[in-house]
Amino acid sequence: MIAGFSIVPVGTGEELKEMIAELVPVIERSGLEYVMGAMQTTIEGEPERVIQVIMECHDHMKTLAPRVLTHIAIDDRQGAVGRLQGKVDDVETVLGRSVSRG
Repeated sequence: MIAGFSIVPVGTGEELKEMIAELVPVIERSGLEYVMGAMQTTIEGEPERVIQVIMECHDHMKTLAPRVLTHIAIDDRQGAVGRLQGKVDDVETVLGRSVSRG
């Protein structure tokens, strides 16, 4: 499963980078492959583990903010692995060149 998610603390002001940075170790400890982007983080793994990691991030953010919005998009293709990088590789093959990643 690949899941893209964003977690937004509400009621904490405009500077969010410190709070978002606290979630990176949570994701890294999971051992799952991930790509952090400007608007969301994409993570790949077994469905139960992916959801668990997203919820761990959500729960951690709840300790930092009075309100938390978490948005999740799931692409669950049975039997598929290595899609996090593979999907981008496929587009690069069609284009015949590299694209910006992350």
